[in-house]
Amino acid sequence: MAQIIDGKALATRIKEKMSTQMPNLEAKYGRRPSLYIILVGNDEGSQRYVKHKLAAAASVGMDSRLIALEPTITEKELLDLIHVLNEDPLVDGILVQLPIPKHLNEYHIIQAIDKGKDVDGFHPLNVGELWQGMHGIVPCTPKGIVQLIMSTGVTIDGKTAVVVGRSNIVGKPVAKILLDENATVIMTHTHTKDLKAMTLLADILVVAVGKEKLITADMIKPGAVVIDVGITRNAEGKLVGDVDFDAACEVAGYITPVPGGVGPLTIAMLLKNTMECFLNHAEASTNVSKLWSKIIESRIGTDK
Repeated sequence: MAQIIDGKALATRIKEKMSTQMPNLEAKYGRRPSLYIILVGNDEGSQRYVKHKLAAAASVGMDSRLIALEPTITEKELLDLIHVLNEDPLVDGILVQLPIPKHLNEYHIIQAIDKGKDVDGFHPLNVGELWQGMHGIVPCTPKGIVQLIMSTGVTIDGKTAVVVGRSNIVGKPVAKILLDENATVIMTHTHTKDLKAMTLLADILVVAVGKEKLITADMIKPGAVVIDVGITRNAEGKLVGDVDFDAACEVAGYITPVPGGVGPLTIAMLLKNTMECFLNHAEASTNVSKLWSKIIESRIGTDK
């Protein structure tokens, strides 16, 4: 019987650790990390996700702000707003909740966010740094997936990892992160001819498609770590993942539930990304201040 990977409990531990750091950060830098979330329109799903993100930020003591915009906002108006936030030194993280209305170009919006404030990790330069093995901002869901795998105690190094789904948000980046952790990674997708043959090779199976019961028990290697990223609402109105959970529990070694698995870690990693952006900005500001102090001191010395 598989052990359930409790994403809620792991996320809670991560957030509790972050909350203990906030008073020290405020004492050292004079302020706390700040996250600004832009919500365009009235999509119920987006409103729900944003509510969870704001609540999580508040729970760790971060400053968070919601900027709610009408669905009729023009692309120029939205880009101008992002520019203002980019220039504000008190803004550490900027997130535009997706999806956005069709008349807005998603790529233009993401590209407009300052790379150093892109807490989603979607900016082309952050994506490029991930693939080049540099220290950019890593997308939240893939970052959380790796935390979930590591929480089991299973070593990623040397394992065969199969990723089902090739999205830019989950599939591709998680494959790269697993490669960086020295897994042998197999990417599969909707055009894979024999998906079962591929998934049966997986010591670690990550599924991110959005299709109910795409992965059945006979497609899982006994003892595998199964991370179910998919989330859809079935005919009965119940939230379900891509994996036939009850049957898979009889085969897998570890498995994430839906909901309560990947979702909480995605939000926890959003907060960690915001913290990283804050520290980068705070340290850079401190270094600039020190540099100016040295310049001023040297000039005073010259004037004597």
